[in-house]
Amino acid sequence: MINNNSTDKSYTIAKKWVGKDERFLITTEKKQGVVFASNKGFEITKGKYVARMDADDVAYPTRLKSQIDFLDNHSDYGAVAGLVEYIPHSEYTDGFKRYVNWSNSIITYKELLNKQFVEMPLINPTTMWRKEVANKIGMYRSGDFPEDYEMWLRWLSKGIKIAKIPEIVLKWYDSEKRLTRTNPIYSNESFFKVKTKYLSNWLKKNNPFHPNVVVWGASKNSRKRAKPLFDNGVEIAYYIDIKLRTNLDREVIYYENISTPNEVFILVYMKQENARNEIESFLKSRGFLEGVNYLLVS
Repeated sequence: MINNNSTDKSYTIAKKWVGKDERFLITTEKKQGVVFASNKGFEITKGKYVARMDADDVAYPTRLKSQIDFLDNHSDYGAVAGLVEYIPHSEYTDGFKRYVNWSNSIITYKELLNKQFVEMPLINPTTMWRKEVANKIGMYRSGDFPEDYEMWLRWLSKGIKIAKIPEIVLKWYDSEKRLTRTNPIYSNESFFKVKTKYLSNWLKKNNPFHPNVVVWGASKNSRKRAKPLFDNGVEIAYYIDIKLRTNLDREVIYYENISTPNEVFILVYMKQENARNEIESFLKSRGFLEGVNYLLVS
């Protein structure tokens, strides 16, 4: 247990538990924030595996056993997550419900790889990892970016295999005051900044036409999200869209006139999930393979 400048009675309560059960440890971290508190806790752990969750979440009774069993039986995997039961704070949380349903649909390592640049496919408080992997690759970093998304993108970029057990492991409670709603490091701009950095590195290794890509989505929002690619050494050859647009910085190609898979690599910058699904179905019908000829970026 980490006392991260607590101002209520948490520290007193925690000390009582330490006295009752020697399995509990308590220490103090003066640097404020989840990054410093989490990393401090990791430093003093002695276990083979490390699991995390947030203070207001409730783990299912089988959570730890199921994830330990997975890692015990899959030595080539460095981490494992799980599905969540979403507990909203009000009825006006359709965005988070959509995200949870999407995340819960992504299970395998291959799915995680292909969907890592849409949104964060792992719900952080469901994760468990090998301590030796974190010692080698590093834990959370502090900066102007979401620390959990950055860490998982970094681990995947280093070839660490991650998957999920296909069962609910956690009750994930939402809150109006959660950091993802209030802290600027979790803003859309921050997500796209760190996402584009790792996406650009991924393209260098996997895009046969590097540095050229084609962006599906010529709307103002899609072009805004894709613009940071230029700062990371990626060149947009042209846009694809369902509407022919003029007076843009690049040519726009009508979607039915797209090139063949052996001529382009496509990044789909489409926020709406239904639109992404329709585009993906169309690309597959034209012989495009996810992770080979195109990626969904959102």
